[in-house]
Amino acid sequence: MKSKSKLLNNEQFFYPQIFLSPILSIFIGSIFIAILAQVSIPIPFSPVPITGQTIGIVIIGTVLGPLNGSMAVIVYIFEGALGLPVFANLSSGIHVLMGPTAGYIWGFIVGAFLMGVLDKIGFTSNFLLSFLSCLIVTTLILVIGTLYLAFFKTGLKLALEMGFYPFLIGDFVKSFISASIILGLKRIR
Repeated sequence: MKSKSKLLNNEQFFYPQIFLSPILSIFIGSIFIAILAQVSIPIPFSPVPITGQTIGIVIIGTVLGPLNGSMAVIVYIFEGALGLPVFANLSSGIHVLMGPTAGYIWGFIVGAFLMGVLDKIGFTSNFLLSFLSCLIVTTLILVIGTLYLAFFKTGLKLALEMGFYPFLIGDFVKSFISASIILGLKRIR
């Protein structure tokens, strides 16, 4: 009888944690992305700033996995759509999700998912693989953002000049930083 009582107490204690842990992780992930969005460097000839968001995306995808990582991005987008100042330069609103940076923001969902998958199949097991995975994901986000910019705003030539080429070196550097952080996190896991 005493062991049954102990079992019930354990169930009551552990089941809420199992339910809340992914939700809390997703919410914290969305906040992490929002914080890194504020690391923003405007480019004079482009409507798209250089931000720390892609670092957040690849780390969240790696730490939370493909589904929860993507959900963290969706929550982040939802927060911004509701008017919380989570996008770059403390911006928010539906207009941001339809403006020149929208393709990059929507591409974050795919990026977090892909990074989670790459982690699951072992493509973050060492620095080189981590770096290449981060570079693939950040380049994919650039491609999605540039295609949106080209289709809805500027045409392909101008979109490449304003939304792709200027970001390649930065994404290389951010991939290096991200891979270093990912390996550091894996050591303490």
